[in-house]
Amino acid sequence: MHEMVKGSNVSLSALSDNVGSVVVGLGWASPSGEGDADVSVLLLDADGKVRNDTDFYFYNNPVAADGSVQLLGKTPTENGNVDRIGFDLTAVPAEVDRIVVAASRYESARFGELEDLRVTLADAAGEQLLQFAVDDADSVGAVIFGELYRRAQEWKFRAVGQGYAAGLAGLATDFGVNIDDDAGTVEVTALDGGDAADGGDEADTATTAASAPAEPDSGTPLEAIPAPRRSDDEIAAEPGKPSVGRPRTAKKKVTLPKTARKSLAENESWSPARLFPVSALKSDRDREMRATSVLLSVMAQVPEFGRRLTAGFGAPAGRMETFTEVTLPHGDTPRRPDGVIRVERAGKLWTALVETKTNGNALKPEQVQAYMDIAARRGYEAVITVSNDVALEGSPLVDVKIDGRRKHKVALRHLSWAEVAYQAQMLIRHEGVGNAAHAWLLHELLHYLQHENSGCHGFQNMGAAWVPVRNGIDDETLCQGDPRALEVVESWERLVRQVCLRLGGELGQKVLPVQRAKRGADPEARRSSLADRLCAEGRLQAELRIEGTPGLLAVTADLRTGRLRTSFEIPAPEQGYPLSWAKRLVRRLEEAPADLHVETLVDGETGGPRGTLEKLRPEPADMLPKNAATRITGFRLSLFKSMGSGRGNAESGFIRSVDDAVHRFYTSVVVHLDGPVRRGSTKERVGAG
Repeated sequence: MHEMVKGSNVSLSALSDNVGSVVVGLGWASPSGEGDADVSVLLLDADGKVRNDTDFYFYNNPVAADGSVQLLGKTPTENGNVDRIGFDLTAVPAEVDRIVVAASRYESARFGELEDLRVTLADAAGEQLLQFAVDDADSVGAVIFGELYRRAQEWKFRAVGQGYAAGLAGLATDFGVNIDDDAGTVEVTALDGGDAADGGDEADTATTAASAPAEPDSGTPLEAIPAPRRSDDEIAAEPGKPSVGRPRTAKKKVTLPKTARKSLAENESWSPARLFPVSALKSDRDREMRATSVLLSVMAQVPEFGRRLTAGFGAPAGRMETFTEVTLPHGDTPRRPDGVIRVERAGKLWTALVETKTNGNALKPEQVQAYMDIAARRGYEAVITVSNDVALEGSPLVDVKIDGRRKHKVALRHLSWAEVAYQAQMLIRHEGVGNAAHAWLLHELLHYLQHENSGCHGFQNMGAAWVPVRNGIDDETLCQGDPRALEVVESWERLVRQVCLRLGGELGQKVLPVQRAKRGADPEARRSSLADRLCAEGRLQAELRIEGTPGLLAVTADLRTGRLRTSFEIPAPEQGYPLSWAKRLVRRLEEAPADLHVETLVDGETGGPRGTLEKLRPEPADMLPKNAATRITGFRLSLFKSMGSGRGNAESGFIRSVDDAVHRFYTSVVVHLDGPVRRGSTKERVGAG
């Protein structure tokens, strides 16, 4: 992978032959596990300005109509998050000269509170081509990580690393975005750092990403020269410029109503007619064939859905066609992958082979290897596997051998059925799709996936090691280094990721697992450490970050006692009196379960007063320490329940019990808590600087 320094540039074609579409990742780590930032993309013309406000892509305007830009969302890593952006460079309009990739923090937060700031770029096959680390962003609220720009009919990438003390307001305004605010003078801060080129053409060394360069690639030093801010009169005089707070949309979005209309059936025994019936499915083969056909057909007919599932795999935005049971030559024995996806853009084809599994069936390495070989020989771009299993970072589901002598590279990507259902939920229940027919198709797909007979239920088995590990913990015979403990830790991580998908799809908010590993920790080393802790303590632990909530939802499975604990910590207010805090907390939790445990967290001590909500409601003062001088730092809310003993997903199984516990805790406790300042419109956010 090409390591870049600040101000350097590189031609993408020099790194890979497969850069028609690329995925840029902006990453960071938070020591507390709570820090985050929002990515944004600006398309600039030759004058260094956006053509109109729709050239500014952010969380309220995530997808370009032509498919050239798509914000793909956050992906958890071993020590933080990576926010990915897909670019179809073949679809970028000719008048766009530069693409700026940036991120900003909200309110008074600064990038100095985060660690390991970096930008990466991967080609269409998923191979990481370059990386640039930003290590001097202490006091700024927004940072331009890098930019893609055209030179001599090819695309290059420049490592920028420029910060804005004025946050998103300064960044957006300097590039000509119309912001309706009274923020005053925009201040730009240049981050300290080297400005050496990396061996590319010297004329391409750093020009200021925030300013419109006098001459392209003039070789001037990286400076902080903001473009002049236009007056309100100039902005108002420019026709057709909507404010960024309300990005223009070409069509009204259609979402399904939250409550179903009253049925016209005479009685409850009548079953509605379904586009994708499941009653006739009797074998695993039937389920796999039906699931593949249902998924691929909806992907082809609902462009928003098909694009969402394939953009992260390097597919361009274009006309999609899907096929099932295709026969392809492979030595003496032809192979029949479950499906094929083909996307056509500007006369070029992007092709992926699809292999699906349902129920608890595992992917077969020899089968996937054959498809990888076929794809490499035929010039296909990817092999996509779909199953109930959940892939882990740094731990592929299937090990395949890649022939390094082949120039053409094939990406191997995995989707879980839980992720497919999540993406369908996000579109039809929260974000909306282009028309009512598309919404209905996605609804039928979701009904099919969630039906008990479809076999597409997501991760549903803790594995063969689950029972021996639990028994070993009970009789204290499980030793550190036992490989079965590592298997259980990996299954636990898969379960947590699936719980995040299910809760996020239901809420329409991002729910991500938090990894509090040391900076730069290897995923396998981290899992080995967690396996050793499992052997010593008998507990599995996880934390979930739910967008819009004031903290982290913690989940602990104590295998010694057979109990699940879900908890949430609330920091103490900065102002007011402790008794007022206690009374207000009890009022907010009026509808919470009576058996909710409330613990007062105090400074310098192991714990403060605690009790159930039922006992604290009449006397909130019981939550206060007897010593009035003791400083209260916060409150911890917890619910306990027995966990399932089985390794599967049955009513009495462990997986179902964890899913139910998280759902109950969120819906009965977390929803009543005051969240942080919600992410509002861009007008609200950038106006505050």
